[in-house]
Amino acid sequence: MLSLLWLGGSSAFAASDLYQVQAIVTGTGEANRQIGFRDCLDKVLVKVSGDQRLTQKPEILALRDKAGHFVQSFRYHDRLEGIPIHDEQGTHDRPHDLTCLYKPAVVDKLLAQLGSKPWLGERPLLAVFMTAEQGQRHFVLTADEDQGATMRESFANATVPLLMHITFPKASQFGGLDDKALATADMAKLDELAKKAGAARALAGSIVWSDKELGWIAEWRLANRGKTYRWQVRGVSFDEAFRVAMRGAAQILSGNGQP
Repeated sequence: MLSLLWLGGSSAFAASDLYQVQAIVTGTGEANRQIGFRDCLDKVLVKVSGDQRLTQKPEILALRDKAGHFVQSFRYHDRLEGIPIHDEQGTHDRPHDLTCLYKPAVVDKLLAQLGSKPWLGERPLLAVFMTAEQGQRHFVLTADEDQGATMRESFANATVPLLMHITFPKASQFGGLDDKALATADMAKLDELAKKAGAARALAGSIVWSDKELGWIAEWRLANRGKTYRWQVRGVSFDEAFRVAMRGAAQILSGNGQP
């Protein structure tokens, strides 16, 4: 099964990628390894199912207590590789990437226990139609303009944990819509523009900086099977705002309902 490729739209991934996740831990000691195993268990269940609500179910508490039991194999990578140990820091203090690989049958059985199932179907390419506003500064996030480059990179990073894929249309592919028009644009119209940009459908949203919330307020929209879903998050970094966008999109597209 690990040699199969799952094909959908413009996305393709190996099953081994789907059942592999990563957590950041301090050192390689047993205590922190168990913390990493618990984190990886949450991540693999959400990644395979697309259902972000699984980590809130009371049944998962017992599974976390024996999270290491479900891991097929694991490996470490020193995040400071090539940087000599300095001061009184030892190798047990250095941050490491802990990568865990799971057998599909094991994870699928856990999902069944939680009332869920694997999402092995299409993970479509999404065209992001997003506006950003911070004080007097406001713009549309496009593929071909310098402003927003950091946001584009952050958004792309947010797709990795869920094997999602996004693209940013060029300014000329927005159909003449400015930032104000995008906020109220019909999702059917945006889906048409997304297809012209080579994507399967549109993910629309806005992020607005709020001094009161001490962070960004992000609102997202996605149409699926004739219904438009909306979700938001408040008072977060834009990195987290984009992670919320991708978790919500996965929740919807995997058939698990409202984010």
